[in-house]
Amino acid sequence: MRASRLVSLLLLLQTRGRLTAAALADELEVSVRTIYRDLEALSGAGVPVYAERGPHGGCRLVDGYRTRLTGLTAPEAEALFLSGVEAPVGDLGLGTVLAAAQLKVLAALPPEMRGRATRVRERFHLDAPGWFHRAEEVPHLGVLAEAMWDERRVDVAYRRGENTVERALGPLGLVLKAGVWYLVAGVPGDQGGPDALRTYRVSRVIEARARHEHFDRPLDFDLAAHWASSSAQFETQVMRVRVEARIDVEAVASLRHVLEPSSARVALASVGATDDGGWASIVIPAESIEVAYWLMLRLGPNIEVLTPIELRDRLATSARRLARRYGTDAAAPGARR
Repeated sequence: MRASRLVSLLLLLQTRGRLTAAALADELEVSVRTIYRDLEALSGAGVPVYAERGPHGGCRLVDGYRTRLTGLTAPEAEALFLSGVEAPVGDLGLGTVLAAAQLKVLAALPPEMRGRATRVRERFHLDAPGWFHRAEEVPHLGVLAEAMWDERRVDVAYRRGENTVERALGPLGLVLKAGVWYLVAGVPGDQGGPDALRTYRVSRVIEARARHEHFDRPLDFDLAAHWASSSAQFETQVMRVRVEARIDVEAVASLRHVLEPSSARVALASVGATDDGGWASIVIPAESIEVAYWLMLRLGPNIEVLTPIELRDRLATSARRLARRYGTDAAAPGARR
């Protein structure tokens, strides 16, 4: 613990120049007496550090003395200071690690690069969750992350619908998707067979306890490749309804705002030739009739559903109700019929 503090003390002096003992104590959350002891320890280890008394005094390094990190380019250094990264890193229990890394990077950079790196934080901010979605509570993410690093199995209780299931998992990777954390893990196979890969939403984990037992991480496991493949498969399985329709070509561009990105890609790729009336055939995937119904309502008169008949009939019923409500003979606003 003290060794880590000594490194932080050295890097603070290198990064910020002269600092009072009181300022260093506040930064490192120790007493002023401890700071003076640490300065003596650094000096004894050959670090040219000294303290000046008086109103303009303070603790400082001899001019020209620097510790250095090698192999770090300017863009890599700047990336470490992207604002918004701290939240997901903090969820993983690595907040102090990131802060230490940023401090080391600042200390290693020449002054002109140091100013550029810190300005990145002032100009860029990453906000992972989508609009109107709060980040989910993930109280057990730290336990899962630690077990993943140590390659130890973890016992979890997982909420599935109205039920709770228990699993012994081998955590292989964590993915942050649109502000939601997912765990990719191996589930022990029957009769000693290979683990089956499964994905769990971390916010649904209600208990997590790491075991002392280790597991063998597959040498050929590629988290990014697995996530891309499983995500595509999931989207295909979820989109169970195929809506065949005619769409006003002037409304095609609006599909990007109405549909989820994966559905929009499929729909846009299916747009057929435009007829004389400016309409084209289209196929829109949806999770269910209910979801498709609300999507079609958003497109209003710019689309005509052909199949499923159930969806077409439901839209027709809604259209008749809307016509009665908003027809020329409708009652005054606020009146009820």
